[in-house]
Amino acid sequence: MDSSALLGTRLGEATELELLKIFATSIAIGLLIGLERERHAEASSGLRTFALTALLGTACAMLAEAARAVWLPAAALVMLGAMSIAAQYRNSERRGTEADPGTTTTVALLVCFALGMMVWYELTALAASLAVGVTALLHFKPELEGMSARVTRRDMLSILQFGALSLVVLPVLPDRGYGPHEALNPSQIWMMVVLISGVSLAGYLALRIAGSRGLLLIGLFGGLVSSTATTLTYARRAREEPGQAGTAPAIVLIAGAVVFVRIAVLAAALAPPLLGLLGAVLAAGFVPMALAGLLALRRLPQESPAAALQVRNPAELRTALSFGAFYALVLLLAAELTHRLGSTGLYVIAFVSGLSDVDAVTLTGLRLHTVGSIPAAQVVIAIAVALCANIMLKFALVGSVGGQVLARRCAPGFAASAAGLLAAIAAVQLGVDGAALALRQ
Repeated sequence: MDSSALLGTRLGEATELELLKIFATSIAIGLLIGLERERHAEASSGLRTFALTALLGTACAMLAEAARAVWLPAAALVMLGAMSIAAQYRNSERRGTEADPGTTTTVALLVCFALGMMVWYELTALAASLAVGVTALLHFKPELEGMSARVTRRDMLSILQFGALSLVVLPVLPDRGYGPHEALNPSQIWMMVVLISGVSLAGYLALRIAGSRGLLLIGLFGGLVSSTATTLTYARRAREEPGQAGTAPAIVLIAGAVVFVRIAVLAAALAPPLLGLLGAVLAAGFVPMALAGLLALRRLPQESPAAALQVRNPAELRTALSFGAFYALVLLLAAELTHRLGSTGLYVIAFVSGLSDVDAVTLTGLRLHTVGSIPAAQVVIAIAVALCANIMLKFALVGSVGGQVLARRCAPGFAASAAGLLAAIAAVQLGVDGAALALRQ
């Protein structure tokens, strides 16, 4: 009988050098996870144990393929788990009843064994990525515990609601258009709600972890959750708390700059071909505001105090439903006004919508462009118009709530960003006019 048939396809065809490379990769994965466990004195397994465990997983997968013994990896996994549990039990008896039972290390060993098997089955890149993720989970235990301590019962309820609405409600919504111009698609509308809520929720949780540690982090994560809410909060604090007057401009401008990045991410996810033109326009507004924010941050003394930003959880059911209703309204009005007035109608709704929420008009423009209702240039100009309106709103909030001092400090960044957007709008419109003239000739 052919030896390759006896030993299995991969084992029969692989050279010794290739086999060594497979087992070396497996050992490297085990060493990576084991290095993190070695740093903890209470863990009974460290570098050598994890390296050997990954090696065992690869060897079991190889022998199971060679001998057609599918039971071998399962038996080895059961034995490994039993040995690890026994070792942890013995160590816990030695250290006392209050000691950590070592469940995490036991599970990590079993995962390491599975990753070793994946290397044999040519899932090396996935196994290495998962090994990095496992190591990160083990390493950032204090940060994860701190995050859990900061998440309130209400936050947890909101997260569960978000999960239910994303995984349960979304799949059953009809995926077809309703209303005038068939602009209202329940499934796609709710998908946008899930997308925006997910991005905002990630920023909210990061903000809860950061607390008041670092003005840059507060500005970045505050911009992810809601740049308008961040602006309003620190404008109010700049007036009420003199100690925040210096930090408020930096946080407000950085949060405002994050909006441009947020829109770029949405465009990359929903309409990648549009990202080139839109990215250039967004850069024209982002760069001046980001530079102004970083300059304001640099002028502050080291370790300047910053009050924690308190914002509502964006995954709350009421917040999600409110955004969904507003987005549906903007989508309907944009479709109707574009049909009646052309690009002028779209720009009007973009300006009005941008005064309250840039996300809704961004998603509307991307959606209408995807279905072929409006060209790329009109979408880009509409988003830029909405951003200009949003900058105007924030500057009005800064001046009316924060006072003249805060307004003077924020004005250069806001003005330069708006000027950049207006210049970009003019450039895009000139390109459109030039293309139309060329077609007529």
